[in-house]
Amino acid sequence: MFYLDPSYIIFMLPAFLIMAAANWWVNSTYSRWGKTRNSVGMNGQDAAQRLLAHAMLPGVEVGAAQERLGDHYDPRTRRLHLSPEVATVPSVASLAITAHEIGHAMQDRDGYAPLRLRTALVPAANVGSKLGWILILIGFILGYFELALAGLVVFAIGAVFALATLPVEFNASARARQLLTDSGLLYTEEERRGVSSMLNAAAFTYVAALIVAVLNVLRFAFVIAGLGRRRD
Repeated sequence: MFYLDPSYIIFMLPAFLIMAAANWWVNSTYSRWGKTRNSVGMNGQDAAQRLLAHAMLPGVEVGAAQERLGDHYDPRTRRLHLSPEVATVPSVASLAITAHEIGHAMQDRDGYAPLRLRTALVPAANVGSKLGWILILIGFILGYFELALAGLVVFAIGAVFALATLPVEFNASARARQLLTDSGLLYTEEERRGVSSMLNAAAFTYVAALIVAVLNVLRFAFVIAGLGRRRD
């Protein structure tokens, strides 16, 4: 079967290593700065109220996210979700993560085009990641090159989504740095360094996700090209 092809190791071993490195970086960075108390003594919940007011976002509500580092902003409900540790612990990491998610809320308010594009791609990316794999599998089993190729095109939407995510995340981090500075929540150089470390580590996870998505597409393209050669 094609999923046992040696190309799986060639393409996917680097992908696993990259994702492992990204997860290690963000978790180790959070472990350090999540234990470093910020000078203002604010947890994420308190900081969110101050930052939302400073950013003039009165309509954004703050709720709970259940997963560790599951913090996110939902543009559909205009709701900021903070994980338990971020919401309750007055750490440097809490400030960085909260400000980053509020950066997304600011993008939503401003009609930031890359955010709109990423949001529009969500349904297609969700369907493509599942349907594309199925079409590729069926096309390979039945020997239908065109069906497998169509599956590859559908599957590749996930890589497009990962690419569209990068400017959104980088811009949210830039807004977070500026917002924390302008609101006066960062007092020391150590806190600024901690915020930058958290945001940089988080940004790398999105870069890693793009690399993995591209490697997945290349892996399937390699296999499907072999199917085409056999057909000829």
